[in-house]
Amino acid sequence: MLTNNEVKLINSLVKKKFRQKYNKFIVEGVKITTEVLKSRIKVHKVFTTENVFEGFNVDSELITESELKKISLSVHPNTALALCEIPAEKKIQTEGFIIALDNLRDPGNFGTIIRMADWFGIEQIVCSKQTVDLYNPKVLQSSMASFLRVQVNYTDLSEFLPAYPHQVLGTFMEGENLYKTKLPNNGILLMGNEASGISEKLLPHIHHKISIPRQGKLQQAESLNVAMATSIILGERSARSYRI
Repeated sequence: MLTNNEVKLINSLVKKKFRQKYNKFIVEGVKITTEVLKSRIKVHKVFTTENVFEGFNVDSELITESELKKISLSVHPNTALALCEIPAEKKIQTEGFIIALDNLRDPGNFGTIIRMADWFGIEQIVCSKQTVDLYNPKVLQSSMASFLRVQVNYTDLSEFLPAYPHQVLGTFMEGENLYKTKLPNNGILLMGNEASGISEKLLPHIHHKISIPRQGKLQQAESLNVAMATSIILGERSARSYRI
């Protein structure tokens, strides 16, 4: 039976300050819970309306659908919710192609970017401290479990970028055409805030400005969503490795 203390704890984890206080986060749904159970993430307990996790060595409690609704953020809860421990951050690696996010605020955008990074083989994302929290439930849900395979770090980008040993690319409306730009094997793709773009204090540390050109006769479309823009750039970078 779900206790009042468990309900109170789980409901509090929707807020970052309580995730930090208890060093815990939640995931919802059978698929993502199963993937977390297969990972190195420590799972404290699984609450489920069906016996679907019998093959895992985890504390699993069978609860009713009404009880699941008490702890779920979803309008239509999906069978399971897992209470997990936030792992320690790994050391930032400077090799390879890295995505850096400056003050990204929308959890859906962040989750989608994590998912795109996973799809295109990007192993690391470095975020400003103002970027939305990785363990925000909406970020995790949007990432579709890709957060388990992409390393995410938070740091002061104004200190990190000057010491970074490779090229930093930034996205701008007036930048060089993406399709004419050489994209490095080792480098950073810096993506800015949804509304204001890249912070002024980071501009001196950008080596190359790039842009996704608008096409069509009118060319009046609004600027691209940051997740869409990231996906296009990663897709172009990936496509080049297949061209003859």
